[in-house]
Amino acid sequence: MKLWLDTADADELRAASRFGVISGVTTNPSLWAKAASGTDYREVVVEICSIIDGPISAECVAQDVDGLVEEARKIASWHPNIVVKIPLDENGLEAIYRVSKEGIKINTTLIFQPNQALLAAQAGATYVSPFVGRLDDISQEGMTVVGDIVDIFDRYNLPAQVLAASLRHPLHVIQAAQAGAHIATMPYAVFQAMFKHPLTDAGMQKFLEDARKAAKVRT
Repeated sequence: MKLWLDTADADELRAASRFGVISGVTTNPSLWAKAASGTDYREVVVEICSIIDGPISAECVAQDVDGLVEEARKIASWHPNIVVKIPLDENGLEAIYRVSKEGIKINTTLIFQPNQALLAAQAGATYVSPFVGRLDDISQEGMTVVGDIVDIFDRYNLPAQVLAASLRHPLHVIQAAQAGAHIATMPYAVFQAMFKHPLTDAGMQKFLEDARKAAKVRT
């Protein structure tokens, strides 16, 4: 399973990129407004493309089919690594079908049930993004939806990849991997929490203390 960051903050991406484990990025208008308000979205996305050499998702905001198609073409032209995010509704589905035939890679966002993922995959989407945390917020099992989508895609050899999104904590990342998700995208804070554990900290402290004691004995 690949790890992506869900952010529009270039500083976070630079910090995470040094580990060599982040292979893609997802952004959306909310993240753009939070991290880079007042800047041009294109500039933000192109800067991200210069930091992470992998798929970079940038979202459309048009509401009608023709508007989505036009916007998708424009966003895709910004950089070869860009994947265009389109929400799944009737207009979104038609737009996905039209632009995917042109070779534009699509990440279908705001997926909350397997039916939506199946429609997106059949329309030609490259990725489908079930939102785990938002489903959990309304007392539905978000990770169950991820597993159900993976099972359907595997059974029928559908090429679309399942991108587990709206992950709130490190356990979500592990659950996504266990469910068979191809990708997990997460905020920077969740990524940071993945390599922390109190027993690791305690063990390192104990090793240091023992090393100091051993050094004193030798002297």
